[in-house]
Amino acid sequence: MQPTILWVDDEIDLLRPHIIFLEQKGYHVLTASNGHDAIELVSQNPIDLVFLDENMPGIGGLGTLPKIKAIKPTLPVVMVTKSEEENIMDMAVGAQISDYLIKPVNPKQVLLVVKKFVHGKELVSEKQLADYRNEFRLISDLIATAKNHLDWTVIYRKLAMWQVKLSDNPDSSLKQMLEMQFEEANQVFGKFVKANYLQWFQTKGAKPLLSPSVLRNKVFPLISSGNKVLLLVIDNFRYDQWKIIQPIITESWQVNRDETYFSILPTATQYARNALFAGLMPLEIHKTYPDLWVFDEENEGKNLFEKKLLTAQLQRLGLNINFSYIKTNTLKGIAGGLNIKEFLGNSLAVLVYNFVDVMSHSRTDSEMMRSLAADESAYLSLTRSWFLHSDLKEFLDQAANLGVQVVLTTDHGAIRVKNPVKVVGDRATSTNLRYKLGRSLNYNPKEVLAIRKPEEAHLPKPNISSSFIFALANDFLAYPNNFNYYASYYRDTFQHGGISLEEMIVPLVTLNPQKR
Repeated sequence: MQPTILWVDDEIDLLRPHIIFLEQKGYHVLTASNGHDAIELVSQNPIDLVFLDENMPGIGGLGTLPKIKAIKPTLPVVMVTKSEEENIMDMAVGAQISDYLIKPVNPKQVLLVVKKFVHGKELVSEKQLADYRNEFRLISDLIATAKNHLDWTVIYRKLAMWQVKLSDNPDSSLKQMLEMQFEEANQVFGKFVKANYLQWFQTKGAKPLLSPSVLRNKVFPLISSGNKVLLLVIDNFRYDQWKIIQPIITESWQVNRDETYFSILPTATQYARNALFAGLMPLEIHKTYPDLWVFDEENEGKNLFEKKLLTAQLQRLGLNINFSYIKTNTLKGIAGGLNIKEFLGNSLAVLVYNFVDVMSHSRTDSEMMRSLAADESAYLSLTRSWFLHSDLKEFLDQAANLGVQVVLTTDHGAIRVKNPVKVVGDRATSTNLRYKLGRSLNYNPKEVLAIRKPEEAHLPKPNISSSFIFALANDFLAYPNNFNYYASYYRDTFQHGGISLEEMIVPLVTLNPQKR
């Protein structure tokens, strides 16, 4: 369909060369010499773009603009004016113009604006398609030749960036290409982890930064250098979710370091977050602080002792660091309200924020949430919308004025599972869909990572014969009983606990306040 442009100017006859130029380029151009006629044309015609003169007799451009927006709020309007006065520009921008041109305009300027607003999404989609096709080959080569954790970090960061770039792209075939490449990467990454995970605990060779070392290596040194630090742990927060909210955060904060670390197995809160705060692997937590470890089958909360574990880690390291600690689903739910200055007054303030994990799990049980976050693109969009309007953003905006550094991280990520894998266990077997801990597990060893001696992975076991298995790629572990219902119910839900790029390679970001 031929795009339609409306050009509004009281000297419209002088613009005839521009109109002819646009018509020769294939556009249908309507004209008006005053604001009243422009408003009528907008109400009666399917218009794609308006060029609006600012200085016209009667209703000027700034008076016409809100009336046009009232009829078609999303219609792009470009103000055209002789004036270069800043207050005129400020008023136009405040009235939500899409762009601003100073007379005299030339045909190339006009055509560039038309392409931007009439064909912008289409051109961006075409450019992204070309760029991703080139990157697809590069990433495929990287997957085929990846040898160590550094290679896999590069691969995942590239894939996550494309996940973000393509989140608003309407081309479903492009997203399918990315999804297929993610699946390929996770299949090979699973083999890499199966071959190397236990070796990371047996040698002093190259290995990734793991959960127990994060605070010791990345947080405490900042405090030792004289900084006050806010440690923000967003439960179940993927690297692509960080990248989708980064443009919002950087309105108040500068990114000092954009890094990642590897979550330990299981990539579940009980194990990964306790290891983060304790500075120890789960087996060492169980041995050293048996009262602070709760096994899977026990009914107690599994993350009730993070503050005590952090205190113990500081004592072991001989660090005299005063800290405050809050864990919450929403800051607005804190009794009596949060005094931000008081909370951030210590050398270290720890905020464990659980809302994203709650959002992820509610998607499993709620049809409405499944519709809102049907796939990765929708999940990222939901994450961005949540953060933009969240009490967490409000808190961070206020914290930026208090001169603290922020270390933003998580305990693990999540993956959208698709493929059910059969496993049999007794009644005491753990219920997580991405890993199982039990005594009598029956499974296909090719489909999982099996750790028959949990102590080799520095994991505690409730019984002498207990072992772990971990799901790979986008698999999830399902029991044969009522298998079809179980598989259908959990397919396409976001889960964590197993082995995938999305679960294991997680954000570790240091932020400094923007200088104002």
